[in-house]
Amino acid sequence: QVQLVESGGGSVQAGGSLRLSCAASLNMYRVMAWFRQAPGKDREGVAAIHTGGTTYYADSVKGRFTISQDNAKNTVYLQMNGLQNEDTAMYYCAASDRYGIAWFAQSQYHYWGQGTQVTVSS
Repeated sequence: QVQLVESGGGSVQAGGSLRLSCAASLNMYRVMAWFRQAPGKDREGVAAIHTGGTTYYADSVKGRFTISQDNAKNTVYLQMNGLQNEDTAMYYCAASDRYGIAWFAQSQYHYWGQGTQVTVSS
């Protein structure tokens, strides 16, 4: 069973930065993604990365967030700059062992982390 462990969440003022990490217990994933869920809202895809390096971003975070990976460590990162109040949410790491998926669709991912809270204040 693959385990995903997130870290790096916290509280930051608007305009600040945070870096989230997600470590996978096994080198099995083909696509790794970050999702987030704000109170009272649906979970939404934020960014995803293939093991080959192709990246995808939600329009709301393009130019501010960067997803990257360290294949040797089975770890994916989400660098978040220019954080805004609207970025406040629980952030979840997710992994799929298949290529060719719709990266933003939760149903495409079979492995999920426990979540890490990001809170942005004015």
